[in-house]
Amino acid sequence: EAGAVEDWPALIADGSVQQLALTLEQVNRAFEESGDEQAVKHPEQGDPGDAFIQLYAAVVSIPAIGRSLLGEAEYKNLTQRLEPGQQAILLAGDGRYSFKGSGYVRGGIFDRFQLVQGDASIRFHDFQHRRLRHIAAAGAPDLRDVDLFLVPPDQGFDAAVPWKLELLVGRPIGPTRKAFLTFELAYDPPQKYLSFIQPEEPAGLLAWFDADAPDAPLWTRMWVTKLPEIVILLVALAVLTLIFFFQDWLVKRPRLTDRVRVGFLVFTLFGIGWYANAQLSVVNILAVFNALVSGFDWSYFLMEPLIFILWGSVAASLLFWGRGAYCGWLCPFGALQELLNRLAKLIRIPQLPLPWGLHERLWPLKYLIFLVLFGFSLHSLGVAERLAEVEPFKTAIILKFVRDWPFVLFAVAVLVPGLFIERFYCRYMCPLGAALAIPGRLRMFEWLKRYKECGAPCQRCANECMVQAIHPEGNINVNECLYCLHCQVVYSDDHACPVLIQKRLKRERQSSVSMERKSSVALKVEAIKRKAKTDSEVVITSD
Repeated sequence: EAGAVEDWPALIADGSVQQLALTLEQVNRAFEESGDEQAVKHPEQGDPGDAFIQLYAAVVSIPAIGRSLLGEAEYKNLTQRLEPGQQAILLAGDGRYSFKGSGYVRGGIFDRFQLVQGDASIRFHDFQHRRLRHIAAAGAPDLRDVDLFLVPPDQGFDAAVPWKLELLVGRPIGPTRKAFLTFELAYDPPQKYLSFIQPEEPAGLLAWFDADAPDAPLWTRMWVTKLPEIVILLVALAVLTLIFFFQDWLVKRPRLTDRVRVGFLVFTLFGIGWYANAQLSVVNILAVFNALVSGFDWSYFLMEPLIFILWGSVAASLLFWGRGAYCGWLCPFGALQELLNRLAKLIRIPQLPLPWGLHERLWPLKYLIFLVLFGFSLHSLGVAERLAEVEPFKTAIILKFVRDWPFVLFAVAVLVPGLFIERFYCRYMCPLGAALAIPGRLRMFEWLKRYKECGAPCQRCANECMVQAIHPEGNINVNECLYCLHCQVVYSDDHACPVLIQKRLKRERQSSVSMERKSSVALKVEAIKRKAKTDSEVVITSD
């Protein structure tokens, strides 16, 4: 019966589960046939007959296959997650090589494989992925990797039509270079299951896009799919640009400035971060550098339109405002820290300003973290990506704290000091902030205004700066400034800035003296008029 639960041998025999088996010898021979001399010089070591990878694939959204491989409970959970017409793929593997790779660690794309059907290529993101402990089918082998992937419903994937899985195998041929080959696992759905398939046709804007450009690369489809989010992000970037360009007008209205900032931070956290998952990472920088030295491919970076747009805006903003535009306004994790600190202040949690000497000596820590990650990336980008978990961004923003407890514990441990020391992680630990601060030194404009009295003797802005980016001498450290504009609010307020307070009091005294003089003159004139009138009356009486 087509809907019956089957064991592993039966699933293999009828083609429900299809496989790709590669030995070390086969992989080495494939690289030899590719003609890449450098790749040939770096063969896989070991017994030629050893397994390089044993890869299995199946469409588990087909009820019989899904119930057989996942078990009744897990299959029921899957059906509750699937949208109408959406499909799910099970991939399982073992051997020296993992089909998952390490790209998903940074909250991005599984970069070692893609699903291909017709002209469409589909890559998977970590939020479309779930790791399973084992295969439920009787007689199934114990495999290291068992993973479930949900095919995005807008991709128009048809489970009734043959498809293939392209596996990308990389071989290091130098400190920063790799050679790549692609191996294919072809999947032809068994005929007995076709009556169970409900294929979904592309709809709306994507259908129009496919009709006009059937051979369009996958990244263009991603941009069409993300069009609403792209528009919202571009509007937000335009608003932020206006805030900076008209900051002189804005900072003269302290209450409005504060409301605008809090509102933008809330949008950054909930919109850019928790909804769109557009959190930049130091891994993005390491990946770009690695691509520059090993072969740059625009299509890879265009796969994430929001991330691509944010990086473009960061590159431009570095020339104007340094790291402050992103770190202070557009970083979801930074927004989370600042909003939590504001709540802490509301409930009167004491703030702990660090002594300047200690604070200044903790600054280099984030640069050391970045340099360590950069050094490891020169040897192995995969190792650097795993070490980049020092960034709690994936745990706190991408996965919203739904992760294994050690990662959650680390993220919480990073956030707790921020309740007492504002933006603690940004100040001392963030490798992304360090990476942005280095080119940020090239900024061409100084839009943050200062008085000659700033720092000598006035220390108000230095004491109130949320990240202590103002030196005791009064100058602003552009490497640390997050461009919150608080110092500019004080700079423009003649009831907050001591320099302006003195000028205002002087004006008021001068105005008071002037008024007194005018009043005195007026009294004298009045007295003269009164005397003249009295004298006139005396003369008339005498007559």
